[in-house]
Amino acid sequence: MKRIKTTVLLLCLSVFSFTACNEPKGDEASVTEEQAAANATGQTYAVDTAASYIRFTGNGVGKAHPGRFRLANGELAIMNNQPTGGNFTINMNSLDMEEEGESIDKKLQPHLLSDDFFGAEKYPTAKFELTGIEPYKESADNKSVVAGANYMISGNLTLREQTKNVSFPAKVDVDANKVTAQADFDIDRRQWDITYGNDKSLGDKFISETVNIELRLEANKM
Repeated sequence: MKRIKTTVLLLCLSVFSFTACNEPKGDEASVTEEQAAANATGQTYAVDTAASYIRFTGNGVGKAHPGRFRLANGELAIMNNQPTGGNFTINMNSLDMEEEGESIDKKLQPHLLSDDFFGAEKYPTAKFELTGIEPYKESADNKSVVAGANYMISGNLTLREQTKNVSFPAKVDVDANKVTAQADFDIDRRQWDITYGNDKSLGDKFISETVNIELRLEANKM
């Protein structure tokens, strides 16, 4: 009997460890209500939609499903080599899952695009609009997962016509002709009324409410 209990305990610990390994590891984003847009002043840089993308990772019990969205358009404003404002639009129907296989193409991807999650038919675009840009300084208690993060970015994220303000660290590099930006943060999808499968009583059908977002942005001087 003791051996059986020990085996069950080890099995439970193994399952927990495997599940935990699939939890998001990005910076914890702060989410508040919608804010006024930043005053975009200075030189305009057009977002390179071929080089830019939003990568997301949703997580369940012992599994993770990463995918990418392309940007439809966007622009950034730069003054004195610092961002002052900007926005970009996400093409929700551009979803491309990184996993391969018939079940991914015919079941998972359509399910994510359905009204259970992104509702891409009804809401074909999402939008991010900058509301604030401040210097970011790391400390022992405040360290970003993005190496070299130099700004704290705040912006209104509109998804399924729900708008919330999100703040996260980012690394932004500016030169005479190009701007590059990257960020890696976690959000709670329930803030945008995406609640499918987040009841923990579902067992191995449970889908984490936490979603990881990786932003890769390139913009060229106009």
